[in-house]
Amino acid sequence: MKALPRRKVTSIAPPASASDAPKIKARGGSQTGRATLVLREMLLEGHFQPGERIREVPLAAELGVSRIPLRLVLERLAHEGLLEVRSTRGFVVQRFSTADIYDAIELRGLLEGMAARLTAERVESPADTAKLQGIQSDLVRLVQRRKLTLEYLEQYMELNGKFHAEILHLSNCRMLQRAMEQVCSLPFASPSAFVRRQYLAPESWELFRLAIDQHVGILEAITNREATRAETLAREHARVARRNLESALKNGEIAKFVPGMKLIKL
Repeated sequence: MKALPRRKVTSIAPPASASDAPKIKARGGSQTGRATLVLREMLLEGHFQPGERIREVPLAAELGVSRIPLRLVLERLAHEGLLEVRSTRGFVVQRFSTADIYDAIELRGLLEGMAARLTAERVESPADTAKLQGIQSDLVRLVQRRKLTLEYLEQYMELNGKFHAEILHLSNCRMLQRAMEQVCSLPFASPSAFVRRQYLAPESWELFRLAIDQHVGILEAITNREATRAETLAREHARVARRNLESALKNGEIAKFVPGMKLIKL
């Protein structure tokens, strides 16, 4: 699981129109990779409606790429679940039900539970978890602040991603890492899916505190090599994302700024 990059947020604005999508520059990395990032963001920000067919020719011109790289991008995003391939209409924007999202969260919980269990079984000394301890200490200090601003929210996202990624790394299971990468590419399934770029609802503070407390329990179980307890706590921890989703669905203003929310059929 890759940690999200930290970036300073000065304001939050509604999604721009599709014409505002940045062109893909020819230098500096894979053209296909950059186009994938841009188009994924466009889909999550609601530039296309659920069920809408992707028109490849104008989109290729919009992104500044040729048809062949664009086709690879569309196939990758279909593999991730953001697009659906239809024999007669090409690529169509996917629509998700709340049940789909809950299932994705549950699946991530199963995988993270396995990662925590394997980590508890395989760590051999306190030195193995020193990095994890440091990340958790930084998270605790962050949440102890009296006011959780958008800047602190970005820091929380980064540290939270690192915490989960470190447990996955310590599990030392390559197949699990591949499975987790696949699951977390699905909309709304990653650990920070429902805190990214949203206004802070009154209940957000308590959810952050709950998540930190759960981190403490997971870390203690791993350190004490209590594999079953670590697995159970990690699976329960994933359900914080479900509560975040429920909060977003209740609060119309928050829902406007949660990436991918426009793809959910309410």
